Amino acid sequence: MNPGPEAPQQEPVAASLETDAATEPDRPRGGPSWLLLGGVALLVMLLVRGFLVQSFYVPSGSMEPTIEPGDRILVNKLADGDAVRRGDIVVFDGTTSFAAADRTPHQDDGAIGKVLGDAASVVGIDLGEQDFVKRVIGLPGDHVVCCDDRGRLTLNGKAVDEPYLMPGDDPSDLEFDITVPAGRLWVMGDHRSDSADSRSHLGDPGGGTVRLSDVIGRATATYWPLSRLGRFERPSAFAQVPAAGEP
Repeated sequence: MNPGPEAPQQEPVAASLETDAATEPDRPRGGPSWLLLGGVALLVMLLVRGFLVQSFYVPSGSMEPTIEPGDRILVNKLADGDAVRRGDIVVFDGTTSFAAADRTPHQDDGAIGKVLGDAASVVGIDLGEQDFVKRVIGLPGDHVVCCDDRGRLTLNGKAVDEPYLMPGDDPSDLEFDITVPAGRLWVMGDHRSDSADSRSHLGDPGGGTVRLSDVIGRATATYWPLSRLGRFERPSAFAQVPAAGEP
């Protein structure tokens, strides 16, 4: 009897795998996917935005000429209320101290404005309607008066020259005499004739002053447009002002 067709012989599985591995060309090892890298970058950006630096768009002219309408500024969030000094420019939440006038950030109404606002928030451009940008003039305990016989603002009895003011503006068209309460700041815009600042809220709770706890951070620089790129320096005019209570 003739033997039937010879049954095909199978290679041992281990040998087959070994042969395939030996003959297969090397494949480059893939790195992290672009989705993972994008996620990490977004996380880092959100952490930086949340704890270190935040960007604000300024549509108003209340801080001209230091900050022009349309400028985008960087705010150091580590320099909160307890860290600010006289002459610093700060961004603060005015919900509890200022009314709806002279808002700094702006958001368009309607669905399109909301979409643009949400997109801007992702890249750190805060469009909250109750955030304001002003210059710190008086610290807790400071005696702020305007004006002396030469029309200058005085701090703790010391006249202060203010070279940052909008050309043609007086230090104030409104006379005032206030001692800044504990835990609060007296703030003013550089464009004094176009700024609803502490002077405009003298009759409000807190007498127009801003709580230290409401300070979001100190503005450090303009970064856009590039033609206005530059840092904000603390004016030297405040260096000679005596501390509150000193003769």
